[in-house]
This record gives sequence, structure tokens and C-alpha cells, in this order.
Amino acid sequence: MSVISPSEGIRFDQPWGCLTWLASREIGNSTTMTFGRVVIAADQENPRHCHPNCDEILHLLSGRIEHSLGEQRFVLQAGGTISIPAGQWHNAKALDGRDAEMVICFSSADRQTEFEQV
Repeated sequence: MSVISPSEGIRFDQPWGCLTWLASREIGNSTTMTFGRVVIAADQENPRHCHPNCDEILHLLSGRIEHSLGEQRFVLQAGGTISIPAGQWHNAKALDGRDAEMVICFSSADRQTEFEQV
């Protein structure tokens, strides 16, 4: 399968927004990468987490986010991109009372996620 529409992806609704996976080994259209679209609802944030087996690149399509990366924080505007090394704790929060839409790509078709214990 080379072409996939958003409705064919695997969608996960979360209290903070939603994830739609569009490419991965599980979907059957990549053996080397995972790709998806994320919406973080206005003024919400996803939990801090890391991906021990792969790098992540996040590109913000619309909205504005504050993104933690380790102990640092960055504000990204639409069009901004952040590269997240494997094993680095991170998360994103949508700012300004608006949803934040982004695409994310991982250097593994079998992306692993661990959540920070609080």
C-alpha cells in the first residue's frame, strides 16, 4: 500500500487531542519509519514521554506550542520543526486557546513509547 487517506489511518483519541498513524510496519506501508498526524486540543498537553528506539521529527502545521525537550522549553510557531533524539523526554502544549496540528515522523517502523513517571 503506497497511498493512504486519513480515514484509512489508525486513530487514537486522547483526553488531550488525537493521534492518527498513517505509516508504520503495523499499517503495512513502511518497514523503516512511522509517520502520523497529531492534534493537541487548545490549552492541552500530551504527557511527557520518550521513544527509546528512535529519533522523532515534529513539524507544526498550525497553532503554536510550547515543547519541552529534556530540561529546555521551546516555543514553536506554525512552520517550525523540532528534532528529538531517541530517549529524550519531551511533550507539547497547545498555546493561545487554539488547537495545534502537527505531523510527526520516527526513524523506526516499530516506534516505542515510554511515559515519564510522576
